[in-house]
Amino acid sequence: MRVTGSRPRKLPSNMTAKLAALLLVCSPLAPAQAQDYFAGKTIDFLVGSDPAGGYDTYARVIGRHIPRYIPGTPIITVKNQPGAGSARTAGIIARIAPKDGTNVGIIFPGVVVGPLLDTKQKWQFDPSQFVYLGSADSGTRVCLTSANSKIKSFDDARANKTILGASAQGGSTRDYAYMLNHTAGSRFEVVSGYKGSADILLAVERGEVDGMCGLDFSSLKSQRGSWITENKVNIILQTAIDGEPDLDRMGVPIVWKYVSDEQDKRAVELIVSQQIFGRPFILPPGSTPEAVSILRDAFTKALADKDLLADAVKSRIDIQPSSGDKVQTLVQKLYKLPQETLDRAQRIIQP
Repeated sequence: MRVTGSRPRKLPSNMTAKLAALLLVCSPLAPAQAQDYFAGKTIDFLVGSDPAGGYDTYARVIGRHIPRYIPGTPIITVKNQPGAGSARTAGIIARIAPKDGTNVGIIFPGVVVGPLLDTKQKWQFDPSQFVYLGSADSGTRVCLTSANSKIKSFDDARANKTILGASAQGGSTRDYAYMLNHTAGSRFEVVSGYKGSADILLAVERGEVDGMCGLDFSSLKSQRGSWITENKVNIILQTAIDGEPDLDRMGVPIVWKYVSDEQDKRAVELIVSQQIFGRPFILPPGSTPEAVSILRDAFTKALADKDLLADAVKSRIDIQPSSGDKVQTLVQKLYKLPQETLDRAQRIIQP
């Protein structure tokens, strides 16, 4: 027996058009909308450091290439907003910047972990709430001294006073020096107040200080690559979860050789883990899903682009990217660590 039903009624043409329009609006991000989202717009890259430093270099290299991967091909402008170890830029992104993707922050990873390590300062943002596009590099930081300094090795720095240049509290050049004093036996005397790595390197060059700690190895290569090839610098220590192959080949010891106390190891690991997101690019909390989706995708694609990678080699910077999802997960994990680990980490970065 065949079961039959009535013939389906044909919708009026005007109702069909309305239904199609409704489905288009309800779709997450239709292709036409994606193409139009950034069309005719400008995206400001707000860099939390002075010009000519490592973070500025990363921002400008990426800014030259990422527009090709953003539908609508917006203009990218780089604006330097130094201050408070890039906390000024983080505050702008958190409290002032529009949530439509037109302001992207490039900040020090020390600011991301700052509220965990400095409870005395009144932080005007919660880093776990930032939206992370990703990190351009997950590198190693080093301690170095001038070739003219009597400090030729980290063992020398454990036996003798060594004058280091540093930026403000919250910057790795300051915090790492104190961390090593408290956990690895160094005798660093820290002269803070320099604006950024470029100024500290100039001070090293002039002989004002013996050296510096907490400098990204990629920044050393991009800003003073000749110092390495011409033996004008002593790289006395590397700080990372795992050793950097080039530094390992050079015989540079890793921090774990000098940190023996288990509680100290956990605290140092917390501080050093920020290097996994060594060059973080962020959006404001609550940014529109459309902007987040488009920019995360563009960030990932741009950092795999052969022209960007060639530009990075020319600019002497390393590209070892981490995805936005990976960085977001790690930051949220750090903000759930036991209080005893946080307490020890807070103490070891103080004078």
